[in-house]
Amino acid sequence: MLIAIDGPAAAGKGTLARRLADHFGLALLDTGLLYRAVGMNVVRGGGDPNDAAQAIEAARALKPADLTADDLRVDAAADAASRVSAVPEVRAALLDFQRSFAANPPGGGHGDVKGAVLDGRDIGTVVCPEASAKLFVTASAEVRAERRYLELRERGLDAIHGRVLADMKERDARDSERAVSPLEPAKDAFLLDTSDLDADQVFAAALNFINENK
Repeated sequence: MLIAIDGPAAAGKGTLARRLADHFGLALLDTGLLYRAVGMNVVRGGGDPNDAAQAIEAARALKPADLTADDLRVDAAADAASRVSAVPEVRAALLDFQRSFAANPPGGGHGDVKGAVLDGRDIGTVVCPEASAKLFVTASAEVRAERRYLELRERGLDAIHGRVLADMKERDARDSERAVSPLEPAKDAFLLDTSDLDADQVFAAALNFINENK
């Protein structure tokens, strides 16, 4: 079983991916961490994530241990990830890692069920177009910005709602308009709008789709 979950930031795909992986006992890969790790490795080295040469060098040097860094969940990492992911050579360097994980996922699964859940931006379209279930999880920019704003405030970080929304829209445009692997749903993906749904409702809808398409 291979489940591909794509969608923009703060749509709820990360939470959904974890719940589905736990439910089916599948391995989980948050592919966004790969790009965050590349971006932050550039930033920590005093570089510019917009510099293609620096981004390519960091991608080719990426190690599994880099995915455990403490600063990969901050907004600066998300922004850096969006910038380095626009570089075709960066995406190419990380593609083999993702496909290898999908083909040989760690862990056992429940009973006869083996496989993985991959969460990202281009899993269903590029990384694993053969996935048995593809979901595109989205929500309005306003709803996603509100979620991110509340998350930042809960973490004790200063945040201005208008700025969070502007950053969200800027990142959406960058991810959707890049020449290589733009953010878009696969033609056979289940479109799941979470704007008016809570986490349990999102999980139930996704589970129903997956069970119907086993």
